[in-house]
Amino acid sequence: MTGVPASAAGGSSGGQGARGSAAAADGAPQASGAASGPAGPAPDPQAGGRPARGGKLAAAAVNQASVWNVANLLTMLRLVLVPGFVALMLAGGGYDPAWRSLAWAAFAIAMITDLFDGHLARTYNLVTDFGKIADPIADKAIMGAALICLSALDDLPWWVTTVILGRELGITLLRFLVIRYGVIPASRGGKLKTLTQGVAVGMYVLPLTGWLATLRFWVMAAAVVLTVVTGLDYVRQAIVLRRRGIAERAAALEEEV
Repeated sequence: MTGVPASAAGGSSGGQGARGSAAAADGAPQASGAASGPAGPAPDPQAGGRPARGGKLAAAAVNQASVWNVANLLTMLRLVLVPGFVALMLAGGGYDPAWRSLAWAAFAIAMITDLFDGHLARTYNLVTDFGKIADPIADKAIMGAALICLSALDDLPWWVTTVILGRELGITLLRFLVIRYGVIPASRGGKLKTLTQGVAVGMYVLPLTGWLATLRFWVMAAAVVLTVVTGLDYVRQAIVLRRRGIAERAAALEEEV
């Protein structure tokens, strides 16, 4: 599940580097032949411009293809599941056990893909600008849709939904505000929070009764506590990061003077 991507930058520069090396290798014998043998006809300026345009098109094709990798496809699947989940959640008045079970299946698939897409992107160098933007949107979209549906159906208090979504949106905004000073890394507490939230919301989506209904209450309570605690920790990290960045910039300016 909280720069220029390696896959896009690597793919483009790697492809151009390979083409540049090939051009250099092909050019070396020609230069040698030009020195030792008779001079050939002058190259056509129009023909000489075509490879450059072709090279740009090839580079653009590499960058375009890099978006369609496994990690991004899983993220897209999660985005597509959001309206499907909402439709299943509200079908039959929102309280039909069969439809709620199908909604839980859609939610579970979304949570599982969230575990794999980031891992695949980092492991196989599939990180892209699209993935960096779409992945957190997909995460918050499926979680937000589930929380709002549960509160709309009176299965979950609105204040719980407000706390969780407010924290998620607030921390996302905070990351953008301090990105000039550095990146706030994901903590173990944040990962535990995400897991606990997923389990708790999933249990509320299912039509549970008896002791399982009691258990989900306490799991959600733990999720809310982790949400608040980790949110405050991210705020602390952001303040420290900003102060450090300002101090480093001030020191650099003093050295220049």
